[in-house]
Amino acid sequence: MKVEPHLNFNGRCDEAIEFYKKAVGARVQMLMRFSECPEPQPNMDPAAANKVMHAALQIGQTTVMASDGRCSGATKFDGIMLSISTASDAEAQKIFKALSEGGQITMPLNKTFFSSQFGMLADRFGVHWMVLVGQ
Repeated sequence: MKVEPHLNFNGRCDEAIEFYKKAVGARVQMLMRFSECPEPQPNMDPAAANKVMHAALQIGQTTVMASDGRCSGATKFDGIMLSISTASDAEAQKIFKALSEGGQITMPLNKTFFSSQFGMLADRFGVHWMVLVGQ
């Protein structure tokens, strides 16, 4: 069994994918737009035809799925955090800086009793992250 996060960007998925490619080296494993769906979507807004129906991103050893969902309203990722465990302080600092660009740092990257570097932030899309150096 695997549990994989699925992030709904409500119309900003293409932007998010490009951001994660640069920030954390995400690689697109699969991407399908609503217009490419093999089954007719009876209630699909024609304006959403080029939006992302489903994407799979490889970030390190993890698959993160993403979509534009219904392209309605603002995104809310309350109560969920993605955690990135890095191999070095330098890698943690680089990733933390990249993810926080345009976002909000909720706990600056610092030494803790459990990691040489640990910090928390919400990125520009509202996705919450913890970045730490793994043991």
